[in-house]
Amino acid sequence: MSKPSEELAQLRAQGLERVLHPLESPAGIRVIRNGKTLWNFASNDYLGLASHPAIIESFIEGIKKFGAGSTASRLICGTLAPHLQLEASLAEAKQSQAALTFSSGFATALGIIPAAVGKNDFVLLDKLCHACLIDAAKLSGATIRVFPHNDLAKLKSLLATIRAKSADAQILVATESVFSMDGTICPLSNLLDVVEAFDAMLLLDEAHGFGVLGPSGMGLAEQENVAHRITFQMGTLSKAAGLSGAYVCASQDWIQLLINKARPFIYSTAPPAAIAHATLASLQIIRSQEGNAHRNKLRQNIASLTGSDLQIPIIPHILGSNEAALTAADTLNDAGFLVPAIRYPTVPRNTARLRISLSAAHPHEAIASLRAALMP
Repeated sequence: MSKPSEELAQLRAQGLERVLHPLESPAGIRVIRNGKTLWNFASNDYLGLASHPAIIESFIEGIKKFGAGSTASRLICGTLAPHLQLEASLAEAKQSQAALTFSSGFATALGIIPAAVGKNDFVLLDKLCHACLIDAAKLSGATIRVFPHNDLAKLKSLLATIRAKSADAQILVATESVFSMDGTICPLSNLLDVVEAFDAMLLLDEAHGFGVLGPSGMGLAEQENVAHRITFQMGTLSKAAGLSGAYVCASQDWIQLLINKARPFIYSTAPPAAIAHATLASLQIIRSQEGNAHRNKLRQNIASLTGSDLQIPIIPHILGSNEAALTAADTLNDAGFLVPAIRYPTVPRNTARLRISLSAAHPHEAIASLRAALMP
């Protein structure tokens, strides 16, 4: 096994070493980094709610009412009223029987998949699935198969082959509503037709669809009116919701089983009740007319930058090499924009890119200036 210093040297030589770049300001639309003020096109605060006064006030109120920490895991004495209220509200909003919250999206995936399938079962992953879904599938011990991105014909072929040999196996198909590095959308209704034809389960990660898509911001499942057909709807509360944590919505039986089998839930201290309290305020805003106004502004910003009617605020500019992406990010930084260079292993090799994230909070001048900076 190589030494840490040797591995770091290899990463540097390949242009793959990551280092922390702390902000010297709150993580808003305008940030300060290394003493330079920048327009922030790197965050996932799609609706601008991370700095919403009502949510901040609710967070402060929650700390005063429930304290700064939860002091124990949910199964010991870490479950407080806001946790249960948030889970009930999420279940209702996502048109599901029940919900369970976790400390992060990664922890949610690690909780769901190993609880749902085991060594005699199968997990089928879209090639562009997030690392949390990949790692959770590996942890489950199930046999893993990967299908090309959004390729339903290949998925159908894989399912047919598996079912012909393993009639009784559990099969879990995992995908995302919005793919975080490409901004593509899964063909959800058609995918469900394929999944159901082979008596498989679907895990849909709505991390980047929650708050953005659907009549009330509840994601692609709401937009396509198929929530009742999805086994597990998971998502994060750290992006459009502006806070932290994550959730899974499922049947009452599945949620009760996760309470008993999801190890990240069982063996982690509960997220502070104050966060759940603030998230209730965020969820109310997302589903309100104010939330609709934020989504309309977000779509206007997307159109202003791209000249299209895209729904998704993730705009990739694929450049290929790590060096090209890093140089482009540095050039934009010099021009006053924070736009991250995304490299392997976050994206496949030779597809390094700039990843532009838009927010409803971006003013027109920021969008226009970035568009000018991106023009050749």
